[in-house]
Amino acid sequence: MVDQTEHAPILRVGETCREIAAAGRVACIVDAADYFVHAKSALLQAKRRAVLIGWDVDTRIRLDPRSSEGDVPDELGDFLKWLVDNRPGLEIYVLRWSVGAFTGMLRGVAPPFVQDLLTGRRLHYRIDSAHPASAAHHQKIAVIDDQFAFCGGIDMTVDRWDTSEHLSRNEFRRGPDGEPHGPWHDVTVALDGDAARVVATVAHDRWEAATGERLAPLVDTAGPDIWPEGLEPTFTSCDVGVARTIPHYGDRPQVEEIRRLYLAAFAASRHTIYIESQYLAAREIAEALAARLREDDGPEIVVVLPRHSDSPVERLAMDGARHRLLKLLWQADVHDRFRAYYPVTAEGDPIYVHAKVLVVDDVLLRIGSSNLNNRSLGFDSECDVAIEADADDPADAELRAKITGFRVRLLSEHLDVTADEFDAAVRERESLLEAVEAMRSPGRTLEEFDRETIDDEESVIAENELVDPEDARTPTLERVYRSVLRRAGGRRSRH
Repeated sequence: MVDQTEHAPILRVGETCREIAAAGRVACIVDAADYFVHAKSALLQAKRRAVLIGWDVDTRIRLDPRSSEGDVPDELGDFLKWLVDNRPGLEIYVLRWSVGAFTGMLRGVAPPFVQDLLTGRRLHYRIDSAHPASAAHHQKIAVIDDQFAFCGGIDMTVDRWDTSEHLSRNEFRRGPDGEPHGPWHDVTVALDGDAARVVATVAHDRWEAATGERLAPLVDTAGPDIWPEGLEPTFTSCDVGVARTIPHYGDRPQVEEIRRLYLAAFAASRHTIYIESQYLAAREIAEALAARLREDDGPEIVVVLPRHSDSPVERLAMDGARHRLLKLLWQADVHDRFRAYYPVTAEGDPIYVHAKVLVVDDVLLRIGSSNLNNRSLGFDSECDVAIEADADDPADAELRAKITGFRVRLLSEHLDVTADEFDAAVRERESLLEAVEAMRSPGRTLEEFDRETIDDEESVIAENELVDPEDARTPTLERVYRSVLRRAGGRRSRH
């Protein structure tokens, strides 16, 4: 049970985060239509170096499909080539996960080594295969001149672009092949200052792990401040914690800052825990939430998830795990303080949730690449950023209000109401959960997961160690990997 008289810091260097550093500006960006426009604006300001690190990067996407092509190309690959052609001192480094690069080739994207040959010596395309067998490089980072960064859940790839209206049909929501894709909800963060330089170091670490080449820090960053045109900061002059998951691989030790951050944040909550996640599949996470639900004076917990996972295998494994863990949470919810929802459009079509957000009370906001599944806690490479306010310090009142304000921004979008309307509902009922219930209505809204909703989602491969392993030393994973090596002739490699 939480001590209600003291609120120990959640962000602790070396435990729940790598480092805490100051940012002059931090902006929370909701949905890829805005992110891609702001990313283009920031990249246009690059003078020396831009680093794009992603689970996937598809150079065929348009950054602003609603605009007409001008002198500056809008297709990502052409735009990056235009940048190096028009910025003599600029080098661009693009890193994508090796499996993502392979699936990109199936979609028609040229292999990285071919892109390298076609784009000259200052635009570098590489793949990241420096991870355990079946693990993924999952960080989504863009760094410009080591003084500005994006970090969050949005990859620069296909099927991500959408506006916050999340219409069932949108003429601009199409892939490079012209095929439409469904509504997609996502979140990322823009930040500058020393905090951006910490994120840059994470990107440099990943580039080195994948390529063996270390990008030297840009110590001389004098020049105009980099900030996307028209992007309003959500926070100013605040400290930002940067947390990672890095799997054990070769001589590289495992890093579990994100796992510890989640658990510390849940334990510290006094009133509310708000979560957006692509998955709910980590039993350790569910059990930590269940423990808070059993307390007489524990927090309300509101979770927003996609209705279904994205692929048939994930539906069996991840939706099956969600089926089990929701039942665990419902059983623990003896005080009626828990709800799980999925967003739908005005026509009732599911909106896919790819965002990875945690808001604890009015004291912690965490946005990043990590989900509530085992892979994100110990097996895939992840990077999150977090802002923490002091719960009891009057000097942090404005910071606390802005943290709460972003939660209002997200929930008002899902419920299709104004921020003022939702904020008023919370104040009137003195309950986040009751406000959500009161504002749910026909049309675009949040639909509740209940026992009937998930009745047919039980699966024999739920919580499967191979699909969603806890770390690189998961027993089933080791057995499968060693079996593959034996069939290949008994050759062993470092992993």
